[in-house]
Amino acid sequence: MTVRRDLQVDLAVAGCAVLVYLGALWNGFALDDRPIIALNPLVQASSGVWQAFLHPYWPPAFGGQLYRPLAVATYALDARLDGSAWFHLVNLLWHAGASVAVAALVRRGAGERSALIAGLLFAVHPVHVEAVANVAGRAELMAALFSLLAVYGALVRESVGWSAGALALAVLSKENAAVVPALIVWGWVVGVARPARPKALAFVISWAVLGALYLALRTAVLRHSTGFLELAPVFVGAGPLAIRLTGIAAFADVARLLVFPLNLRADYSPAERTLVDSVLDGRLLLGLACLAVWAALVVLAWRRGRRVEAFAVGWIAIALLPVANLVMPVGVVVAERALYLPSAGFVFALATWLERVARRRVALVLTVLGVAGAARTALRVPVWRNDTTVTFSILEDSPRSYRGLQYAALIVQGARQPERALEYYQRAFSIYPQDSRLLIGAADAAFALGRPALADSLLRQAEQLCRELCVTSLRNQANAARARGDAAAADSLLARAVRLESP
Repeated sequence: MTVRRDLQVDLAVAGCAVLVYLGALWNGFALDDRPIIALNPLVQASSGVWQAFLHPYWPPAFGGQLYRPLAVATYALDARLDGSAWFHLVNLLWHAGASVAVAALVRRGAGERSALIAGLLFAVHPVHVEAVANVAGRAELMAALFSLLAVYGALVRESVGWSAGALALAVLSKENAAVVPALIVWGWVVGVARPARPKALAFVISWAVLGALYLALRTAVLRHSTGFLELAPVFVGAGPLAIRLTGIAAFADVARLLVFPLNLRADYSPAERTLVDSVLDGRLLLGLACLAVWAALVVLAWRRGRRVEAFAVGWIAIALLPVANLVMPVGVVVAERALYLPSAGFVFALATWLERVARRRVALVLTVLGVAGAARTALRVPVWRNDTTVTFSILEDSPRSYRGLQYAALIVQGARQPERALEYYQRAFSIYPQDSRLLIGAADAAFALGRPALADSLLRQAEQLCRELCVTSLRNQANAARARGDAAAADSLLARAVRLESP
């Protein structure tokens, strides 16, 4: 009977995870989907399923120091089968699997009803839309699913082989899965599981071996990559202290998105989010308040012997650490897709709290939260239909962001409207005058308008900002110009890139 009940819960969770995202089947490719999937020669080649393990995540034209071969391999496999609808269907299945994995982990720690609550809330949580409805978000889904399985294998089954295998698949999907050992150790510390010392030592040895193998493979693949780790735009030119203060201030966004995700954004770039460089900044104080509440919840749960709650609340911070800009700056200040794994800890904690506090009304509370979350999620999914819909959402949701104007410029440029593109680029640059790609795009528009003097002036400004890194941007812009049929502009941009490459 218990097995049958478990299966019923898992089917209900998986069904809800798929149902709320059915609208994604009508989505195409948007933003990062294009370079990573639709226009990636590796994905389009039949050999890409295994060649993915020998190449960086981003295609050579875009550079970068990321290594996510398992995600790319699944894209290559999908490309053999069908169009964008198939890619999105597979994303839905990954999300359903992760939701069931959340329920399974909670079941062993807090019981069947808590498992149902956590699984359903995870399945419909609106903060997941970016990761699920945008195909490139699959790396988050895969890394989360395998991370959950790795933690389950360690804390529930106490299987070194199970946990190590899942961890290997997780880090090959996305780098943030490296937090899995910390999650497992945290479970040991709070008493969710207490393996014998030889077993714990076996886990530690497996992590050391996996870490060494992964680093060796990653180094071998990326050693010839000419790319770089791109910082979030707001961090360009900022000192270490300002970066950390800005990261702490972002905890307010994280808390809002986990607890009350009504307002969602595809972009949190300048001037939507700006640098925090003073300890008296109100945003920092709000972030510190959120951090204090989190710490208080951990301490309270620990002191009262609620080990599972302490583990769940601690999970949020551990899973968030790789993208929190505290250890090292990353490419985003806040990204909703990056909250996919941390949100597992949040729904775990919420489920145990509801089970304890609102036992008699838990069905009513779950229904209200589930319906509200599902409705918000379903309404948000179409935003990721294509580049245009995402761009309109940024312009509406983040009117101060320079990214929305940049994407709008790219769209009208592709539609051969260089005058409008030039206007958008100039407005974006007035908001954020540190992104040389804005100047290079504007120069492309100026060439198309027959204004070479303006184009040369813009390119000289760009070269002062990006120096040797301009070459990649110039080549990418030249490729875009050639793709839309503007050979003259493409040749001019390419000639500039060749000149910069010359010693």
